[in-house]
Amino acid sequence: MSHPPLQPGWIDRPHLRMSLGDFPTEMGGFIRDAFLSYVIHGDLQSGRPVVLCPSAIASTHHRLDFLIGKGMALDPSHCTVIAVDALGNGLSVSPSNSQSQPRDQFPFISVRDMVNSQSQLLNLLGVDQVHAVVGASMGGMQALQWAVSEPQRVHHVVAMTPMARTTTWARLMNETSRRVLQAHPGWRDDDPQAWSAWVPLMQMINSRTPDHWDALYQEISDLLNDIDERVKTWQKQQYSVWDWLCQTHAYDAHDVGTTPGHNTTASALTSICAPTLILAPPLDLYNPAESAHWAAQHIQNCKFIEIPSRWGHQSASFADAESVFFLAQHIHAFLWKTSNPT
Repeated sequence: MSHPPLQPGWIDRPHLRMSLGDFPTEMGGFIRDAFLSYVIHGDLQSGRPVVLCPSAIASTHHRLDFLIGKGMALDPSHCTVIAVDALGNGLSVSPSNSQSQPRDQFPFISVRDMVNSQSQLLNLLGVDQVHAVVGASMGGMQALQWAVSEPQRVHHVVAMTPMARTTTWARLMNETSRRVLQAHPGWRDDDPQAWSAWVPLMQMINSRTPDHWDALYQEISDLLNDIDERVKTWQKQQYSVWDWLCQTHAYDAHDVGTTPGHNTTASALTSICAPTLILAPPLDLYNPAESAHWAAQHIQNCKFIEIPSRWGHQSASFADAESVFFLAQHIHAFLWKTSNPT
């Protein structure tokens, strides 16, 4: 996958790439000639606190651009932001771009592999300590995994719409999405039409709420036109079916409780010593909000904030302008110890 066309709100920064050599996966295999794609907002040589932003599923380093900028929660004049592309997203090493292990030859990866690759990236960049790991969706899942895997390195955690262990519901949604894609005869060749049914399932049903759609459309013809436009927009991103399969299988298998040294999800969460902020909307049809609540209850120093939004899983994104302002306020207050927003 080449870099997708810039979308409104995305911040254009130089795209960087770090070679990781032959990267070992926790299943015992290797990703040959592995590399990570990333961007830096700010100056890594400034000595300012470093904030790591992992990407969400089927997303890129632009995922948290809505929090980055002057006066925002992640202000490059106050901190250095490293926004990294997760393994398998089409910009970092993935089934779609691997020369050594293309498509179905690419090894199974896990969310912990994503975190371990990012840890290696920081080592190569000379970053010993991280002021915060901030992520949404699978980025939030990586943020929690960071706090479990490297408790002495991470000083703060912000996880939006996360799960500490992937629920059966989320696995069901991913499995349905895979079957929808693979039902198209051209999926193996990344025929853009393979996404025609995936888009309304994953971007509309899975990522919004019934209230959202009821408020937005009364006429079915208007909704159908919206679906068609969203399909065209997604197809322009040139995302690979193979990468979706890779990342969703990693998503399905995730559980911080299987981190070496832990035997339950609860014990792994209890081990987190970094102050943690978890945010989730009242209803999330992908990563159930109950999972975010449950994780927050098991982390010793954790604050849970409900996002007052009916955008569901997309409440932690550019999609909801009101949420953008809300999240920026609360995350800024948490990370930089300013007075709590009213």
